Amino acid sequence: MNDSTTAALDRIDLRLLRLLQADGRLSNADLARRVNLSPATCHRRVQRLFDEGLIEGVHARVAPEPVNRAALVIVGVVLDRSTPESFAAFEAAVSGLGFILDCHLVAGDFDYFLKIRVRDMADFNRLHGTELIALPGVRQTRTFFVMKEVVDNAPLQF
Repeated sequence: MNDSTTAALDRIDLRLLRLLQADGRLSNADLARRVNLSPATCHRRVQRLFDEGLIEGVHARVAPEPVNRAALVIVGVVLDRSTPESFAAFEAAVSGLGFILDCHLVAGDFDYFLKIRVRDMADFNRLHGTELIALPGVRQTRTFFVMKEVVDNAPLQF
């Protein structure tokens, strides 16, 4: 959302976005009541926010421990070449790997940061040895095991 998009949103749109960001399970009736709209008008506004790409999706956040993914790992990746082709090959490869939660092209000492959830260190060691170092163009990786998640997936401030 850029400044021109924000300017096109009225206070009700912004309130709808904040409410849904805080609780995506709100019913349309509850949402309408909280923003003082009729349910039909509220539904149309929310649908427009989806259609215009302001809301990208609604999903549940699954607790990692019960599904055996307690260890959070951040991996810095350096590619052997900085070309559009090497970036495209790497990005295509990581897009198909289900264990990678996030992949970000970054500026600085690394080319990419990967966010990965695994069972434990042994699980990561296996993935590293068989999957990560085999990704196209990878020259070096640096691994950071997260000891404590202080802020994770905080809501956007707007």
